Amino acid sequence: MDQEAFQTAATLIAAHEPRPDAVIGIARGGVPLARELAAHFGVEAIEITARHNTTDDLFLEATGRVQLPTTAADALGRLASGQRLLVADDICGTGATFKAVLPFLTERLAPGQLRSAVLCRSRAADFSPDTWVWDTLDWVLFPWNEPTDQHTEDLAVPAAVRTKESL
Repeated sequence: MDQEAFQTAATLIAAHEPRPDAVIGIARGGVPLARELAAHFGVEAIEITARHNTTDDLFLEATGRVQLPTTAADALGRLASGQRLLVADDICGTGATFKAVLPFLTERLAPGQLRSAVLCRSRAADFSPDTWVWDTLDWVLFPWNEPTDQHTEDLAVPAAVRTKESL
């Protein structure tokens, strides 16, 4: 994915999603999207960490086990209950991250609305975010990832979002 495709995708997601009170980016990959969306909406971007893998190496399989560190609660302390929240990540590979993060946020914050958005959703995922741009079955190299020596193909610049309601 090149920077133009990323920017276009973020703009499409922002145009589709209702305005939240804050955008929560799942570090590391969801943070760039969260920052773009927060800037569009004029709201705060908050980072939390949820990890399948202990390294940032590319092409690692998701474990299905998601670590949610206690420091995430500190980052969320500025949010009041009842707020509208948008959770952003780069990819929904298995759905395990969202299945861990969304109940975590619901329990701690009691949001008035909790929505999710990603750039890419794996066709193999058993969870669908509210909004995404690309369906994929292959690895995705995002603009913030280290370049790789392996052959890659750019995703086409998108024209529309996909939604859970359209499944």
